[in-house]
Amino acid sequence: MSTQEMHANMVLDLKGLTCPAPLLGAKKLVDDLQAGQILLLISDCKGTQDDLFAWARQTGNQVLKTAHMPGGGTGYYIMKGKDKALKANVTLDIRGVACPGPIVEAKKLLNGMKSGEVLKLVSNCPGTQADITSWTAATGMKLLDTVKITADDYEFFIQKA
Repeated sequence: MSTQEMHANMVLDLKGLTCPAPLLGAKKLVDDLQAGQILLLISDCKGTQDDLFAWARQTGNQVLKTAHMPGGGTGYYIMKGKDKALKANVTLDIRGVACPGPIVEAKKLLNGMKSGEVLKLVSNCPGTQADITSWTAATGMKLLDTVKITADDYEFFIQKA
């Protein structure tokens, strides 16, 4: 979907303000959106991108796209996530590890976890999404959710059977 096709439900132009103002402004407006609605935040503060992506990972929201804006600054298309983000008992951030590494390491952690506990696996291996879906189905683990947190990074919430 191009930025021309992407429809923002709200627009917040905070060019000229420094961090953390763009993040705080975005948070306030995203809190008022319904799940799936999009805020277009426009900012020219260099720290906004790092702040927004870290915040989105922690809150279950998603930065769908960034784009250079015709009037200056960068536009961040932020989609409000589900109202209740899943909570994980254990987090395994294994970005940079190629397949089958993410599944091998997830299996090790899940073996030590109690039934019903949730593992949040973070990976940027291109094959992980298909692998996790097949692996959880074959092992009886439950894939609760898959969240795309950046263009290449995914979070998988896996519940031990």
